[in-house]
Amino acid sequence: ILPLSFVGAFLAFALLTFLILYILCAIVDLSKPQKHDSKFYRWVIQLILGAVPVILQMRMHTRGLEQMPKDGRFFLVSNHINDMDPVTLLMYFNRRQLAFISKRENASMFLVGKLMHKIMCQLINRENDKEALKTIINCIHLIQEDEVSIAAFPEGYTSMDGLLHNFRHGLFKIPLRAKVPIVVCTLQNTNKIFRNAMHFKTTDVHLHLIKVLYPEDYEGMTTVQLGETVHKLMADDLGPELVLQEDKEEA
Repeated sequence: ILPLSFVGAFLAFALLTFLILYILCAIVDLSKPQKHDSKFYRWVIQLILGAVPVILQMRMHTRGLEQMPKDGRFFLVSNHINDMDPVTLLMYFNRRQLAFISKRENASMFLVGKLMHKIMCQLINRENDKEALKTIINCIHLIQEDEVSIAAFPEGYTSMDGLLHNFRHGLFKIPLRAKVPIVVCTLQNTNKIFRNAMHFKTTDVHLHLIKVLYPEDYEGMTTVQLGETVHKLMADDLGPELVLQEDKEEA
């Protein structure tokens, strides 16, 4: 009786949580521009994130988080191997008001799109350079106006093979113009989380904060030079087995 009661209580709590989240998202109007970060919705996200590692059996291993700037805005970059990457980063940096640059298609994701909207995530058109530049400029303004810190995946797409690919260097206009620290991170094994969870296996997820590049560290660099510098930092941390073969010489 006791195990069944526990399972029943857990399912009832999960259902209630989902209903509350559904209602909160239902009242979000995506057509109305979000001018400021929502502390309430960010708090809701933080509550949800607290349960994610338990439900999905994620065993987190972190390194270098003590390097994180204590205050002020920053630009965070990471490799991108799974849809769980933003979730994992938010687990550790949500309280620093982290907003992601995300493909515009994600706005239509059930519940997720509306939560993204409320925490100032910026949608980018990856197929139109002119439209993409508008997003980049908007991100620069958000940092300069002390609204949020920005996070991006410089590869531009999710790596389907789990390897580090070439960067789209245009994103590095953001720190160059905003003159903020660049927080360089890597993630490993997030692409195994759902598969392992389906088989009731624990996934060891690694989040490394490799280095923080301050404006004086990259002063005078072009976007390409800065992108190559960051790529090398990620490649060295991941190791050659996790870097696309054609990128190894560049890295």
